[in-house]
Amino acid sequence: MSEEWYFLDSGHQDAAVNMALDELLLSWHSEDKIQPTLRFYGWKDPTLSAGQFQKVHKSIDFDAIHKYNCQFVRRLTGGSAVLHDDELTYSIVVSEDHPAIPTSIREAYHVLSKGLYEGFKHLGIQVDFAYPDRSAAKERTAVCFEKAAFYEMVVDGKKLSGNAQTRKKGVLLQHGSIPMSMNIDMLYDLFRFPSEKVKIRKRDAFQEKAITINQLTNKVHTYNLMKEAFYKGFQTALNISLLPFELSTEQWDEVYELAAKKYRSDEWNFKRILKEPIKNA
Repeated sequence: MSEEWYFLDSGHQDAAVNMALDELLLSWHSEDKIQPTLRFYGWKDPTLSAGQFQKVHKSIDFDAIHKYNCQFVRRLTGGSAVLHDDELTYSIVVSEDHPAIPTSIREAYHVLSKGLYEGFKHLGIQVDFAYPDRSAAKERTAVCFEKAAFYEMVVDGKKLSGNAQTRKKGVLLQHGSIPMSMNIDMLYDLFRFPSEKVKIRKRDAFQEKAITINQLTNKVHTYNLMKEAFYKGFQTALNISLLPFELSTEQWDEVYELAAKKYRSDEWNFKRILKEPIKNA
């Protein structure tokens, strides 16, 4: 018999609300207020999200952020910066003690990413799990989609989706970006490079490192089409039944309060000081 999880489609929200809601889902699950939850969401405006420990002033061009009317937010999870725009974003919260969740961060990625694997199959896309060699795994880049991490989805070696994970309060949070299309010119304009020549070289090389669903299929996909495919994919891969879940007025008020206090604050986004140890990947 399949296990029952909650399913939340929170639609397109702004950057701070999206990140606050992911954090609160983690907290609510740790307090046994909600079941394990799969959430799908989008972004009201193009948004660059930075990893929790990323040094943003060295790598990100904030004048370009304003030029493109992008939002900027720092995630609760680690990793490199991601441009969220025309995509389906997912998040999962589940107890670290859940029998299906390995203690290893890498193996937990493998288990949860099977939902992505099955979702792509529903879109008619055959993907592979990434298995980077040691040298590639250690490479540093400010741009998330320039390299695939273990168990991310690739097609012919090109990255198709990106994930990040954290564990806190006994709960695992994994969220990820599944782009339908990507504005590569905007993406590379948002980062600092030693010269225009270096930026152009890296931008051109990106075409060989990543690909989007629309490019791969020569079709224009929609949020609802993606939602249907990955809804089925996660149910199949994780052997779960999804129950519709909607936030109460009080829960939304809590989300908006956290968004205002934390995810819209300069203290968190630009000059945050780590106050507690958090395991991130």
